[in-house]
Amino acid sequence: MPSKNPSIKTSLHKRNRNRDPYDLKALVDAIPKLKNHIKPNKYGGDSVDFSNPIAVKLLNQALLKHYYGINNWEFPDENLCPPIPGRADYLHYIADLLSESNAGEIQKGSQICGLDVGVGATSIYPIIGVTEYDWNFIASDVDPKSIASAQQIINSNPSLKDKVDCRLQKDPAAIFRGIIDKKDKIDFTICNPPFHASVEDAQRGSRRKVRNLSGNKRNEAKLNFSGAKNELIYEGGEYQFIKNMILESEEFAKSCFWFSTLVSKQSNLKGIYKLLEKVKPTQSKTIEMGTGNKSSRIVAWTFLSKKEQKLWTEAW
Repeated sequence: MPSKNPSIKTSLHKRNRNRDPYDLKALVDAIPKLKNHIKPNKYGGDSVDFSNPIAVKLLNQALLKHYYGINNWEFPDENLCPPIPGRADYLHYIADLLSESNAGEIQKGSQICGLDVGVGATSIYPIIGVTEYDWNFIASDVDPKSIASAQQIINSNPSLKDKVDCRLQKDPAAIFRGIIDKKDKIDFTICNPPFHASVEDAQRGSRRKVRNLSGNKRNEAKLNFSGAKNELIYEGGEYQFIKNMILESEEFAKSCFWFSTLVSKQSNLKGIYKLLEKVKPTQSKTIEMGTGNKSSRIVAWTFLSKKEQKLWTEAW
């Protein structure tokens, strides 16, 4: 029988600040409103109501304030509220990937620049990357409102100032074109692609998630997972988005060390590997991730030769 006090979350990366169970007292101290959304779970311990979007947002605000020193994190309710531990894991694995070209040493500092493709309204990846590793970021998005929200968060937190360059992607069909300049030298790209291929697909997924979290098995379960359309939906779904990314990445082979993306659907991997064979990277990797009950993976690739990689890392 599960314990009232869950043990360490071993599925999370060893450097993840949330491997230990949440310190709910400290989180309530950080964001007092969170107290109204803590209730006993089925194991008899206290927990947050994860089926309630207000509770989830307050929890994440508390996590960012308590663990990352981010005091101001506001964004429109229509946008997705990202789970902090999983987002942090992606960046920790990217840090490990960069360290492989640096004698195993984790690279920190503003000499490292990442590109977040689809930063969203919350600017979550740049927040964690700046806080954990002092990296600089370029943050792109096709939605002007999301860019404005991300910029507001950056402006509202002194630790993020001058560390994140928000850029609007004016061509919704492009990934890197119009974002990466000739002068840019990017050490890694990250992306959490739109998952669904249609509105109907997104609604089905949201209903299923709400039922699982709330225990409400009725079909009319309230859709509590909001999200701007471009965050959730892309014609052709996750596979098509990643396909476009891989094919376009070849044009920027010398501007970036490692390209990467999350892949949520394991069934997409076979096609992704075939696409990578087509563009012929010098190296590609699949990094398995596990956060809670959900498994995912990072697919990363580079076009740099061993000599070019050595010259690149010497500049660090």
